[in-house]
Amino acid sequence: MNGYQRISAALKGEETDKVPIMLHNFLMAAREYGVTMEQFRNDPRVLAGSFIAAVEKYRYDGILVDVDTVTLAGAVGVPVDFPVDDAARSNRGCVSSMEEVKNLKPVNVEDYKYVQVWLEGTRRLKEYFGDEIFIRGNCDQAPFSLASMMRGAQTWMTDLVLSEENLIFELLDYCTEATNQFIKLMVQTGCDMVSNGDSPAGPEMISAEMYEKFALPFEKKVVEEAHTQGLPYGLHICGNTDIILEKMLETGADAFELDFKTDIHKIHDLYKDKVTLIGNIDPSGVIALGTAEKVKAKTLELLELYQDSNYFILNAGCAIPASTPPENIFAMIETARDFR
Repeated sequence: MNGYQRISAALKGEETDKVPIMLHNFLMAAREYGVTMEQFRNDPRVLAGSFIAAVEKYRYDGILVDVDTVTLAGAVGVPVDFPVDDAARSNRGCVSSMEEVKNLKPVNVEDYKYVQVWLEGTRRLKEYFGDEIFIRGNCDQAPFSLASMMRGAQTWMTDLVLSEENLIFELLDYCTEATNQFIKLMVQTGCDMVSNGDSPAGPEMISAEMYEKFALPFEKKVVEEAHTQGLPYGLHICGNTDIILEKMLETGADAFELDFKTDIHKIHDLYKDKVTLIGNIDPSGVIALGTAEKVKAKTLELLELYQDSNYFILNAGCAIPASTPPENIFAMIETARDFR
């Protein structure tokens, strides 16, 4: 089997010849290609070249095309900082009061430069690899996360308690439209899967009840859009998601990329026969800062637990730091390749 076939099979719960591997390694890929994040985010040829070089070096199965975590935010007007050699970031919103939500102008994310770079980079990767390597076109922020950026994280948390619910839902609808636009554009690149991140929706930020009320219904809408477009969908939430694992199944997502902080035994018990896990080795404490032997041990521990399930794709639990030693990536991949 090739990489495309392995990842495709894992999303369906079908048997594979070897453990499928997909890396969340955009920061590391750029660093090893010898380019800054400024070059990476501004040139689709550089973006694609970075991932091509990474696949040719490490021989993994699936590319997670990620660029920044604030691209959709920038597309809807959130002020964004662009460090030369780090991921872009935002530290304040673009909606100063919930009353402004009533007058938000329709957004067309296609007009934003960095969306276009992301799309063209993905298109180039699909053209290069064809059906040899699986291409997951990440689509940045899910609606709850995007709303958090539009209001500012702390203000958004207050909104959920004090603001009128109709305005909260109106903003979430607006953000859903932006997210779905990105998904529809990403589908046109020919990628094999789409995904989003919704980290502020996790229990480390809001209660399980708030997740069910303000995040879950809009995650469902995004998943429905992906499926309408004919592609499988993955959702990423950072932190410990133990108490919402069952609720997350209601999104209808085909896969979940989950953080190492979530109890892997709970994930396994709930998901092993239902939905694909992508993850979930600690990207910093183990992959970036651990020894190769520690990486091997943690990888083997995860593989042994999940050996009774075909719904599994090996990855870090979140983005792999740029400073990660290559020998640690080789250790993780070699351990997986030798497992079956």
